[in-house]
Amino acid sequence: MHLLLRSSKPKNLRYLFVAHHNHIFTGKLNDNLSWRSQHTAAGSSNDNNPDDNKTRKKSRPLTEHEKSIISSMIRVDHAGEIGADWIYRGQMAVLGKDKVVGPVIQEMWDQEKYHLSTFDEIISRHRVRPTFLRPIWETTGFLLGAGTALLGKEAAMACTEAVETTIGEHYNDQLRELIKFENNEEITELTQVIKKFRDDELHHLDTAVDHDAQKAPFHGPLTAIINNGCKAAIWIATRI
Repeated sequence: MHLLLRSSKPKNLRYLFVAHHNHIFTGKLNDNLSWRSQHTAAGSSNDNNPDDNKTRKKSRPLTEHEKSIISSMIRVDHAGEIGADWIYRGQMAVLGKDKVVGPVIQEMWDQEKYHLSTFDEIISRHRVRPTFLRPIWETTGFLLGAGTALLGKEAAMACTEAVETTIGEHYNDQLRELIKFENNEEITELTQVIKKFRDDELHHLDTAVDHDAQKAPFHGPLTAIINNGCKAAIWIATRI
């Protein structure tokens, strides 16, 4: 296994690792295109070449059990991106005019908007029932973002550090599960999306640490509470 240490200031980071089979997940996505439209474009090109069609493996259908697992993954990831979107909304409401961290938060928020729009597409395409608790995730996310921002810039970054640590670990868990699914094009596409978004979240984690997240007052208890809250939200969103 390989440790994924992006930050130049590791200090007490909860180190995230990528499993030794991570080299399988090598797909890259262009942020200007949706995951589906890129695949469609690639597929259209292959369809015009009979030789490519002969060599391509046929994508097997998913079993009902596999469909249930994938639906749960998509539901919880969609809910998580909703929460992340509203956390950054809350932070921007308080710190948006700050000349130092305002642009930093905006950049991370823009990426989360792209994540959410992508999962909006995925959840619709796979016909997955979205979480019933969207209003709760939106309200809780905004209060968490605004509340920590009111404690100061460092606390806002500590919030980001804690959230992105948990989400990075969560996406890693999903990638380890998805490697068990073989020879299915839609699973391959979903794996590429999750891998890219995992890397984005880890970059947000590094950004937060670089902007003094660990100098926040009561850093340890604060991040522990947020971490446990995120894990509870993941458990709930998987089911409801």
